Amino acid sequence: MSEANSQLKERVRAFWQEHPCGTKFADAEPGSRRFYELVEEHRYTKEWHIPIAAGFANTKHLAVLEIGCGLGTDGAQFAKAGANYTGIDLTNAAVDLARRRFELFNLPGTFRVADAERLDFPDNTFDLVYSHGVLHHTPDTQAAIREIHRVLRPGGRAVVMLYHRDSYNYRINISLLRRAGVHLLRWHAGVKLVHTLTGESEESLLQHAQQLRSDKQYLGSDEFLSRNTDGAGNPLARVYSRAEARELFKDFAFVELRPYFLNKRWLPIIGPLLPRAVEAKLASRWGWHLWIYATKER
Repeated sequence: MSEANSQLKERVRAFWQEHPCGTKFADAEPGSRRFYELVEEHRYTKEWHIPIAAGFANTKHLAVLEIGCGLGTDGAQFAKAGANYTGIDLTNAAVDLARRRFELFNLPGTFRVADAERLDFPDNTFDLVYSHGVLHHTPDTQAAIREIHRVLRPGGRAVVMLYHRDSYNYRINISLLRRAGVHLLRWHAGVKLVHTLTGESEESLLQHAQQLRSDKQYLGSDEFLSRNTDGAGNPLARVYSRAEARELFKDFAFVELRPYFLNKRWLPIIGPLLPRAVEAKLASRWGWHLWIYATKER
């Protein structure tokens, strides 16, 4: 690993150690039973497609590895379905919270801190490797996918979600609306206006305002994307087109791509009114989440 990538990896680790994914969606004591219930309710209400897209119900007796276990929300669904589940994460914070969830809900599973780019498992170990919204945050995504291929058994499947370049959220929301609107954050009244129009918290908007003032690179294309996906302090996020995703998974025998998740919050006025069937249809073309289903050769 290059020195630059090593330093970036440490920044990624530090950010997610301080902000375990999903914790902001629960107004309850972290690690409490109510905390995990609220996180799960929010996740599967907002991203209702996940149980179907991930195929939790079809994993009984499969050896499943989740890369980026987060709070253990999806991992719990695998375990409840009867999978032999292993969860890894780059941070101690996530592993501790995920392990606590499994203990509270009496679920079987094992956890460890590990780096997706250098998995410490033997070749041909797992039937399924699952990773939702994680690998676009690691400096060498291609290395991580090579590792997935290595640890999968022949005929095993990878199910991976990456951010979608050709999505409404990237092409319109981040690249146009947020880039134009961010200049309003230079003024207190502008922060109030953006909060009213978008529903984004004033705390989050003030963090962006601080980044805008203090970081000369904030408006650069790569920095702006990273800061406007998972928080103003997020050091790294990438987006992938369908062609770029296929190239990442070129070592697999079969690859299928399916976009999901429109994120209606960024569709002014009409978003909350869309029926689920219409939302799903639009998401199948313009969805922010590009799900990749890749099968290893037998």
